[in-house]
Amino acid sequence: MRPEIKVFASLLLVAGLGGMTFQLLNQPIGESSQARIIEIPKGLSFHQIADRLRRENLIAHEWFFSGMARLKGEDRKIIPGEYELHAGMRPTEILSKLVKGRIYYHTVTIPEGYTIEQIANLLAAKELTDRAAFLRLTRDPNLIKSLKLQVPSLEGYLFPDTYFFSRPTSPDAIINTLVRRFWEVFSPALLARTRDLDMTVQEVLTLASVIEKETGLSQERPLVSGVFHNRLRKNIPLQSDPTVIYALKDFDGNIRKEDLLVESPYNTYLVVGLPPGPIANPGEEAIRAALFPTPTDFVYFVSRNDGSHEFSSTLAEHNHAVEKYQRSRKKQAS
Repeated sequence: MRPEIKVFASLLLVAGLGGMTFQLLNQPIGESSQARIIEIPKGLSFHQIADRLRRENLIAHEWFFSGMARLKGEDRKIIPGEYELHAGMRPTEILSKLVKGRIYYHTVTIPEGYTIEQIANLLAAKELTDRAAFLRLTRDPNLIKSLKLQVPSLEGYLFPDTYFFSRPTSPDAIINTLVRRFWEVFSPALLARTRDLDMTVQEVLTLASVIEKETGLSQERPLVSGVFHNRLRKNIPLQSDPTVIYALKDFDGNIRKEDLLVESPYNTYLVVGLPPGPIANPGEEAIRAALFPTPTDFVYFVSRNDGSHEFSSTLAEHNHAVEKYQRSRKKQAS
């Protein structure tokens, strides 16, 4: 065999063996597709990242993983964060995911009617952001101004919905996302309706938040809104328990007569008109109810103790309804 043919054959053999070696080393460490969340903190060297992956039994050969990343020029391109990985992934798949920043996003659903404090507690429980910083920023004049709002607090503007955040996410980024979603819902058409009613967005959200807390029944919300619009027009106090509760520091679940005498701009038993701002973050249904009230003569309503309400046009009718349902509740309690 001629020498040049021998050299060529040797090169082919080496290349073949190299290819086989690469294939062997690039095999998944196992067959399990059960994913785990692995955190890659900011500031780790690539060697530390590879070591972590090996200790988590996601790669078998730390040196191969590091060498592969260096050959690709990707050892300095890893994006920190949480990743959903499993032992059935090839090392090249894992590396690609880390370089492309396919971070794991946690789902968080903010219920309609949650207050800023409840939202902060929910986010902190899911370890998504710092509770104290979140609360502080929702009242930070500079952040609020950057959102093109002129309000003392973002209560009412943190739209309740399902969101996806990486862990951790800065509190200002979360706030921006929630407020941006609010403006997607509060469309130009709703803004036009706000002007037609001679109301401000703040007033609409304040009324919507009271409606949100008064009833959870979709079909009742426009009617509750109609009652409140009637009361506002006639300068009758709203007399809404949820506004009083919002002003109480240590509410234990039972509203008492003395609570209705607490001096506060949120006590709508003593103050005529809307409270100074939203008492919660209302959903779209409540916002639309505030803007499109059902035309009605009703000016009173009382709970039937089953989630629904009895509506009345006169004080005599209302007193009769109160007597009927309060007596019913007392009987059930005894």
